[in-house]
Amino acid sequence: MRWRITPARVGTELGMIAAAAAFVFPFYVFFTASFKTQSEVAADPLALPTTLQWSNYATAWDRGNLGSAYVSSITVTSLTVVILVAFGSLAAYVLARRLSRLSGGLYLLFLLGLMIPLQLAMVPLYQWMNTANLLGTWTAVIIFEAGHQLPFTIFLYAGFVRALPREYEEAARIDGAGALTAFRKVVFPLLRPITGTVVILTGINTWNDFLTPLLYVGGSPQQTLPVAIFAFRGEFATDWGVFFAGMAIAIVPVLVLYFLMQRSFIAGFASGIKG
Repeated sequence: MRWRITPARVGTELGMIAAAAAFVFPFYVFFTASFKTQSEVAADPLALPTTLQWSNYATAWDRGNLGSAYVSSITVTSLTVVILVAFGSLAAYVLARRLSRLSGGLYLLFLLGLMIPLQLAMVPLYQWMNTANLLGTWTAVIIFEAGHQLPFTIFLYAGFVRALPREYEEAARIDGAGALTAFRKVVFPLLRPITGTVVILTGINTWNDFLTPLLYVGGSPQQTLPVAIFAFRGEFATDWGVFFAGMAIAIVPVLVLYFLMQRSFIAGFASGIKG
């Protein structure tokens, strides 16, 4: 099959190349800057480094205590994702399968959480966390992240559940399985594509969140990577090579997670929209 070169096709290809360049450009900037000295970054931020300064990564790791910050970020992100998958899938299954006014109203109530600005809840939630003596702990961040992202998780799961045939779970019920057993052994395995989407989206949102950990665990040994890296920025001067090296260290797990689960992400997101 021969491809015809037309102005429309050339314009489409050029547009895709331009879009790809726009996405790649920030990665090029901070990865190249992470290998430069402070003087090289100040002289020409876009130029390639003359000599690779691997010491920037060692300095960032030691100065920011990034090992401890890694443990905090992994713990907070993992527990948040587990909570969202467990509670979000169960809630979405019930709301999608029960066709009643109550379930419909509860579903709309959850979707209302997508429309409320996050900033409106920050002050009262901070006061509540302070009253509950949760400030400076992972628990405060996990509660906030899970509660904030639960409506979006239910929205994704509910769209996928509606597209699943009821015959699978009905057959399990006929064989004597209870509602929870049918969900755990029949329905939840079928939710694997959308679960991959939920894991990637909520995991990245939690891993990259800066404001919430800054409020609840900033300055404590439990602070996460974004907060620890922000401390590299000085009031009067900043070693940008070390700063960008810290960013590169923090972004590696996110890239690895996406590349490992990109097929599930694309399949689940498309199926959720279709449902």
